[in-house]
Order: sequence, then structure tokens, then C-alpha cells
Amino acid sequence: MIDVSFFENDFNLLQVQELAGFSRGGRTIELAVKREELIHNVVSGNKFRKLKYNLIAAKNQKQETLLTFGGAYSNHIAAVAKAGELCGFKTLGVIRGEELGENLLQTLQQNGTLKFAYECGMHFHFVTRSEYRNKQTASFRESLKTKFGDFYEIPEGGTNDLAVKGCTEILNSDTSSYDVIACAVGTGGTIAGIIEGSLPHQKIIGFPALKGDFLTDEIKKYTSKTNWQLISDYHFGGYAKMNSALISFINSFKEKHGIQLDPVYTGKMMYGLTELIESGFFSENTRILAVHTGGLQGIAGMNEKLKRKGQSLIV
Repeated sequence: MIDVSFFENDFNLLQVQELAGFSRGGRTIELAVKREELIHNVVSGNKFRKLKYNLIAAKNQKQETLLTFGGAYSNHIAAVAKAGELCGFKTLGVIRGEELGENLLQTLQQNGTLKFAYECGMHFHFVTRSEYRNKQTASFRESLKTKFGDFYEIPEGGTNDLAVKGCTEILNSDTSSYDVIACAVGTGGTIAGIIEGSLPHQKIIGFPALKGDFLTDEIKKYTSKTNWQLISDYHFGGYAKMNSALISFINSFKEKHGIQLDPVYTGKMMYGLTELIESGFFSENTRILAVHTGGLQGIAGMNEKLKRKGQSLIV
């Protein structure tokens, strides 16, 4: 039986945590964090927001299977798998990297994200990287229908119109007094929803986790508002790339404020935001709200990589 009642909750009363110690050079800057990661330990933050109306739609369409796409360490894959388990949907993950399916047992032993999704009941379909690049083609879609039958498709990263609708609900009456809303940016759906949900006096600043200039056009597909900008200096080399400075920042931020950041999205966003504050980017008495979009599930997988390289771990 499909039950999406968990996703019908709007979680409007989530904690907004004020952070101390952000006065710089005599300039008073207020910084707070919207603790979206507290929604759920896996289906948290923007993952919950993006999935909410998609799962309601899947139920209304009487679909029983969710199909989505992702890489080997995708938080989105883990979130869809857990959401399916919570609601009673079957889940299918089209995973980039055919070699990962050659010895599934070994892959699951080495990859905490896929192991978690598997334990939630997700079935995997591993494809080559060239096939994955062509996943939007009609022939590839038809091959999936032939192999798996009918399903409700959720895009890679989760961004579509219904996802953006869900992300508009990140902002509410409790966030109306903030001048600047900051968030990490992946595929652009979350920031588009935040922009759509913002008030006229608010400016939205996004910190892309990926290299490339494609995001501006993606965001414009979902909003006509212009009260936003992207700061592209803090991707640390690209998606899932990091260095010792970022890891040190994440660990010290947790020790100081009691908030865990992830290295792919929120860590980079908060690192960049802190540097902007310290450099005088914001005017006196600016009130900034940073949105914690979750993604903490991926830390275990990143620590596996760091341990193999003999580097410091995220604590």
C-alpha cells in the first residue's frame, strides 16, 4: 500500500539557529542557519522538498515504482531509495558506471551509499558512461520501459517543476526578516524554488558545487525573478572535489556551532559565505540565512575515499 503521509508534512516549524561570532572589522553581520537537515536522517533538506510533490503525484497516478538516475555516491539515489521504503514504492536506480555491476557484492562492500540504497530495497540498473550521457533519448527511455515496465520517473538530482514547487516551501513567515538567503547549488532546482518563494526585499545567493556556466540557464527555466546571483568561486575543483582546507573548515564549524556540514554542498556554501562576510562583501547589519540542504548521508562514502588516500577525515 502506498502511503505518502510523511511527505504531506510541510515542516514549517524547523529550527532557525542563530550563529555567534560573525562581526567582522567593526561590521555587524547576523548569520543564521535554516536546519532543513533535521527533517529526516536521509530524506532531509532539499531531498525532502524535491520529492514531496513528486511522490504525491506518483501516488495520484497510481504508480507503484519510482525510477531515477545517479552516480555511485549520489545522495539523491539514497534519498529516493529511503523515500520508497517509507512510502511503499518499489525503486529503481539507473547508476552511472557499468563496472559497478560486475561484482555487486564487492561494490556494496566498498560503497556505503549504494549499500544503503540496496538495503532500502532499490534495484540497480548499471549502465556505461556513454549510455548514461544519452539517458534523455527516446530510445534509452523505451529500453527502460521494455525492461522494467511502467514507472514514475524522477530526474537525476530530482529537479523538475514539482521539485521547484516543493522548494518554495523552504521559506516561510519565520524567514521573512532576512535580507539574504544563501544556499548550495547542484542542478538548480533548490535555488529556483527559494527564489520563487522569496520576498521582494530578499536577495538569493547560490554557491554552485559544480564547475561550468550552465546553471544560470537552468535556473531561469523555473523562475523569472532576478533577485539572485551565483558565486562560482567555491566549487573546490568540481562536484565531490575537496581539499584539506575544506575538511578542516567543516570540522571546526561543527565543533564551534554544533552543526554538521557535508563536503559536497553545504560545506562549500558555508566556507564561501564565511569568506564573503570576512571580506566585507555584505553591508552593515545584513541579516543572512543559510539553508542547510542536508546531504549528510554522503559523509561516510567521502570518508572511505579520504581514508584510502591517507587524508584527514570529516568528523
